[in-house]
Amino acid sequence: MWVITHYTNSNITMFEFDTEEQAREAFDTMHGCKILSEVIYFTDHCFTLNEV
Repeated sequence: MWVITHYTNSNITMFEFDTEEQAREAFDTMHGCKILSEVIYFTDHCFTLNEV
């Protein structure tokens, strides 16, 4: 999951995206202060152990 935290006019808004591509497209069109973050959960597939 990707999150954009956007600060403008003394308001903070967070937007969630499923893919990096979607998040970067939105990020490029936003004005003001913004932060793009990737949220990684401990339970994500990349952290599971492969048992043989």
